[in-house]
Amino acid sequence: MLRIVGGKHRGRTIVAPEGLATRPTSSRARESLFNVLAHANWRDDGTSPLLEARVLDAFAGSGALGLEALSRGASHVTFLDNDGQAIRSIGENLRKLGETGAAKVVRGDATRPPTTRAGCNLVFLDPPYRSGMARQAIEALNDAGWIAPAAIVAGELAHNEDLAAPAGFEAIDERRYGAAKIVILRKTP
Repeated sequence: MLRIVGGKHRGRTIVAPEGLATRPTSSRARESLFNVLAHANWRDDGTSPLLEARVLDAFAGSGALGLEALSRGASHVTFLDNDGQAIRSIGENLRKLGETGAAKVVRGDATRPPTTRAGCNLVFLDPPYRSGMARQAIEALNDAGWIAPAAIVAGELAHNEDLAAPAGFEAIDERRYGAAKIVILRKTP
């Protein structure tokens, strides 16, 4: 059973799609990532990238990363996934937490996303491990307008997988949590 690990929804349970198509980020990795984000001074004004953030949770699965962001002060989250069962789980989780007004759920492929005019300043990517999709998704999401100037992008990969920063991005942090590695990039101005 998945739980929100911090913020106003701390301890609340959320559902994940059944089967092997979704691999939710572990509670330990989520808690560590959000602690890093809460105390980071990567913005020009020195504030956390979480405060009032417009968030994109790509390869959303259960929506755990985006729901955690809402629990910790994000103003809006767009959840992007191409699996129908994942979309249903995210909708159920949003209703259960009373967060439907602060979210949008989009069925689509993060490597071929629809265009948007509302860029996000915090982006989570959790593609299938060892798929090589992280860099491709960052480039596609950036081209489609999803990644705002100076945005923070946090990608979860397998612990032995690498992510070279695409053109226009710089690596600013990297952490390992068991089988997972979190790589954090910033879009350069």
